[in-house]
Amino acid sequence: MASSTNDGQNFHIVMFPWLAAGHITPFLHLSNDLAGRGFTITFITPQKAIDRLGHLNRHPNLITFHPLTLPPVDGLPAGVETASEVPIELTHFLCVAMDRTRDQVEAVVRGTRAKLVVFDMAHWVPEITRLLGIKSVNYTVLGASAIAIVLVPARGLEKGKVLTEDELAVPPPGYPSSTVVLRRGYEAGLLGFLFMPYGEATTFWERISLGMKGCDALAMRTCDEIEGKLCGYLGEQYEKPVFLTGPVLPEQSEDRLEDDRWAEWLGKFEPGSVVFCAFGSQVFLEKDQFQELVLGFELSGHPFLVALKPPAGASTIEEALPKGFEERVKGRGIVTGEWVEQVAILNHPSVGCFVNHCGFGSMWESLTSRCQIVMVPHLADQVLNTRLMAGELRVGLEVERGEKGWVSKEKLSEAIQCVMNSGNELGCSLRENHEKWRGVFSNPGFMSRYIDKFVQNVNELVKS
Repeated sequence: MASSTNDGQNFHIVMFPWLAAGHITPFLHLSNDLAGRGFTITFITPQKAIDRLGHLNRHPNLITFHPLTLPPVDGLPAGVETASEVPIELTHFLCVAMDRTRDQVEAVVRGTRAKLVVFDMAHWVPEITRLLGIKSVNYTVLGASAIAIVLVPARGLEKGKVLTEDELAVPPPGYPSSTVVLRRGYEAGLLGFLFMPYGEATTFWERISLGMKGCDALAMRTCDEIEGKLCGYLGEQYEKPVFLTGPVLPEQSEDRLEDDRWAEWLGKFEPGSVVFCAFGSQVFLEKDQFQELVLGFELSGHPFLVALKPPAGASTIEEALPKGFEERVKGRGIVTGEWVEQVAILNHPSVGCFVNHCGFGSMWESLTSRCQIVMVPHLADQVLNTRLMAGELRVGLEVERGEKGWVSKEKLSEAIQCVMNSGNELGCSLRENHEKWRGVFSNPGFMSRYIDKFVQNVNELVKS
């Protein structure tokens, strides 16, 4: 519930998130919380994102969408406006397109007379705000651990060398965790993504680092209870104040299933019996990975609802399914390529397990739900989130990978059965820990206290 803690400071804020649903959604939830406290917001994002997510705007009288027009870019398919429309290897071109909207963004900031701009991937925003004499906040919707680990390869770049695999797996000096790290082999190799082009003449790492160095303050979508030490570490490294927003999740009353098809189908099963799987909007599996995964759900014996994009080389989910699969699981299992209401499904009483990629949004949604948690991470930040969940908080189980770097149907099935079986000792321990942490996050006033403190922080920043 919103509270009035802005001391009458109803100034204007411009929000400009990266062009991906996993970034736009938490920016919009934060906008709702700020609007509920009297701020006015201009939210810059492409029209397709507005069409998809605009219904989440709870304060249309205070939050105004400004459609961003992306220019054509060689290598980016015509009409693409969001990251969910392309495989991850093409997001570089989407980033180029975003960078070429700089004039549009500056015009909005000038026209609204904003006193604050909140951004993430557009590292050039602080250059605009400094010219206009206003403040900027770099808002990270990933975990603090994902940003802190960036400082590992940064040590090598500062010395003019590329670190070895062993060096990449060693946390930087002063890093406050021995658990939330990348292991050697497959995981250390994920850091190579940091050096890939991400926009014109900019790597992913340079983009993140420049944005954090140029802004007036860092903001993190996290809380002291689980990542306080990592946030403090980042503040020391970048010599910036760090503002925490908490998880910025919608109220439970907003999470009822609106799609009658899923409500009716889920309603056929016993409470807590259904396994739900979703890997976010940017995970594109290979066909053999996809087939091994769905066979794992079949093998588990539990009813299941799987929402994934068609794998590489397939235009539909149906053509990619293993032979005879649909007939064998008819009545107890569905695999769909459609977008689904993830939070509402997690809150349905029939759903008892959430198999996910441990993106930061899915991590929070799983922590605040009653579902048991099974994790199959893909990218470096997801691996680190998984370390936090499985290693430090001990609230979920990561599926063991084989020699080829992917999970087998047997290992996936074993993980599901472990967390779903009330007689399994490890599963019971994970459930108890999960319930303890869920109690912390669902405590009345937990989330609103973080927003109130964030409001206080930005008020002080704007006055300084």
